[in-house]
Amino acid sequence: MTDPGLGVSHPSRLWLAIEFVVLFIAVPLAVAWRFPKQLLIPAIVVFGLFALTMLMIDPTFDRRQLWNGSRLRAELPRMLGLAAVGMLIVTVLVWLIVPETLGSLVRDRPWLWVAIMLGYPLASVYPQEVAFRAFIFHRYRTLFRGEAVIIAASAAAFGYAHIVLWNWLAIGSTLVGGVLFAWTYSRTRSVAATAFEHALYGCFMFTVGLGRYFYGGAME
Repeated sequence: MTDPGLGVSHPSRLWLAIEFVVLFIAVPLAVAWRFPKQLLIPAIVVFGLFALTMLMIDPTFDRRQLWNGSRLRAELPRMLGLAAVGMLIVTVLVWLIVPETLGSLVRDRPWLWVAIMLGYPLASVYPQEVAFRAFIFHRYRTLFRGEAVIIAASAAAFGYAHIVLWNWLAIGSTLVGGVLFAWTYSRTRSVAATAFEHALYGCFMFTVGLGRYFYGGAME
């Protein structure tokens, strides 16, 4: 299918459906089944680079969406307010249910915590936001028609991808987070905004003591 105005060839909806199933269903399942968990971060980087390359070679994609920092600044009050409420609730639950876990990483391995706070947003969060937000919203916009539908598709793909961690806390929480991040991207078309929001919650999970459920080596 070709856009007569731009002279750009677009894949058919059947091809896009097959591609989506392969990339966002079959690949995570294969990784969960056979892939060494210690190599998950390199795999995330590679997948993010693949999505970034696909976007960069697509002349119909607005590259400003890969950052668009002005929209991050506009969304900061909402993000921080919502995060404060969510973090308070999670902290209280951890304190009530598994108090020995609260702040365990900061307490027991402070330098590892510092490394995660610095490296996680760059090596994990940004590549995921490029792949699960910018790439899905642009590449599959004709497959998932309507903002609500594509938000749901992005969130479902993001949550499902966390089967590689083999625990329900990671899958369930990232499904909820996926809805939030996809909604933010739908509002802003800013990877800077979704990456900040994603990093905010992710870094909090490691800080509060739940990081082992979101780490590639959690099974070990």
